[in-house]
Amino acid sequence: MALLLNCQGITQSFGSAPIFEDIALTISDGDRVGLIGPNGAGKSTFLQILAGQREPDRGEVALRKGVRLEYIPQDSVFPPDATVQEVLERVLANAGLDAAEISARLSETMGRAGFDNSKAVIQTLSGGWRKRLAIAVALIRHPDILLLDEPTNHLDLEGILWLEKVLTQASFASVTISHDRYFLENVANQMAELSRLYPGGIFKVAGVYSEFLERKADFLHAQSKLQESVENRVRTEVEWLRRGPKARTTKSKARIDAAGRMIEELSELSARNRAGTRSAGIDFVASERRTKKLVTLEHVSKAMGGRPLINNLNLVLSPGTRLGLAGPNGSGKTTLMRLIGGELEPDTGVITRADGLRIVLFDQNREQLDPESTLRKALVPDGDSVLYRDRPIHVVSWAKRFLFRSEQLEMPVGRLSGGEKARVLIAKLMVKTADLLLLDEPTNDLDIPTLEVLEESLLEFSGALVLVTHDRYMLDRVSTQIVGLDGEGHAERYADYSQFEAATKNRRPPKRARESAGKPVAVETPKKKLSYLESREWAGIEQRVADQEAALERCRTAMEDPTVTSDAARLHAAYEALQKAQEAVDELYARWAELESKQNAS
Repeated sequence: MALLLNCQGITQSFGSAPIFEDIALTISDGDRVGLIGPNGAGKSTFLQILAGQREPDRGEVALRKGVRLEYIPQDSVFPPDATVQEVLERVLANAGLDAAEISARLSETMGRAGFDNSKAVIQTLSGGWRKRLAIAVALIRHPDILLLDEPTNHLDLEGILWLEKVLTQASFASVTISHDRYFLENVANQMAELSRLYPGGIFKVAGVYSEFLERKADFLHAQSKLQESVENRVRTEVEWLRRGPKARTTKSKARIDAAGRMIEELSELSARNRAGTRSAGIDFVASERRTKKLVTLEHVSKAMGGRPLINNLNLVLSPGTRLGLAGPNGSGKTTLMRLIGGELEPDTGVITRADGLRIVLFDQNREQLDPESTLRKALVPDGDSVLYRDRPIHVVSWAKRFLFRSEQLEMPVGRLSGGEKARVLIAKLMVKTADLLLLDEPTNDLDIPTLEVLEESLLEFSGALVLVTHDRYMLDRVSTQIVGLDGEGHAERYADYSQFEAATKNRRPPKRARESAGKPVAVETPKKKLSYLESREWAGIEQRVADQEAALERCRTAMEDPTVTSDAARLHAAYEALQKAQEAVDELYARWAELESKQNAS
């Protein structure tokens, strides 16, 4: 594979505090890199540096000559009065193409992006369709590398599936920042995590997200063993120092110096390992109400803008109900949530709520936050403490619970990142006792560790929950039932997200997809029969896999050897060997599957 981009020694700071240091990353043909990391790790900054949008404090980004690179930020700006076609035509205006080539590219790109109405005005498009347009603007330039910053935040489930297909079938390489775990599993063939947890500031794995988790677990286990070993050695050296060794001898001086270096190594190890275990302390307070029916909807219908969104819906929410709402953007998910919460009244039907029902709402637009207010005021509006579970907690401790530093308390809320704003909203909601949680897109901008903590809190919440999210993993894990909306008034119930997705795939494509023109059709390459050499390879591949798996197991055993875990250099070498052995096993299994496919076709 040809190398497209190489960056080495990338360092960036804000003020005196480094965000990341000496980061190295390469991108080659066929790479689909999923870039993750905790909030504040500098993922967006790093992507801007790769795109040439920002100069690093130190380091170099080298792009191979002739490589076309396109960057899609989290929020793209277009002229509000322009049409989709006009935006795309402006991109091609200076490309040196003739009229026929321009027409062909426009037709191809709008077909790939699903736009059936080229005259649609930008200001009439939803956030999801504006994101599709931003991707179309990049695609029409025929990039060799595409950089995307949190594209799934703005796309509905249909749009996310569309983007997965675009990236997996693309001829270009890509780097995508995302916290959508299903998306990473389906798209990425390389994973990279930016975090102070790692000695080089970044942890890279060749493979999908689930493979990355396995390798990360191996790394953390190795780090834990190493820290334990260093702690034992430091304890021995500290005891020796306390006995008052004679510092005048050369041998004593050398041992004292070595002890100092060892203590410094332990400090670095401890700091990195602590950074890897920090997570937000999310825990909603339920009222423990025993009312069997909190909210009941009977034959409820609602139209918006003359378009029926909900028709004759019957629904009961009881303590323990965790209802997930699924469907494309504009299908009525937020409308149904607002009906349940009492913000909207139904056109027909009856909604009954239990007396004194306490509802807590997470608003996807985050309008509950004043951008001019300080973080201190947002977290604790009055005084310097918050009352949580009948216990006062000082604002500094409350802020730390949500991963904020004390020096951030006087910062205006408007300057916080999207993930930080989401954590502020969750902090505000946690001090309220709830019978019913209404969460409208709570996952946007949250990093994966925070998502996992949020999921655990929702699973433990004893009240009722209504959840709208594009995070399929959370929807599948948390919901006890799914209501799927189609935007035409129909609502279907499903046991889980997987059942909803299967049913959606079997439906007729939406009108805009059926009417799209000029979309290229992929032609499947006929399967080839095994050659003589491949037949010989096929005959022995099972034994090769068994031998390599045995080698992998030996590497794992070596990682547990006390003489290895007590030596940082040997531990690092053992970990590298484990990674290479795992990659060899993965390659053999992939080759086995390829040969088996040909064998079955012959």
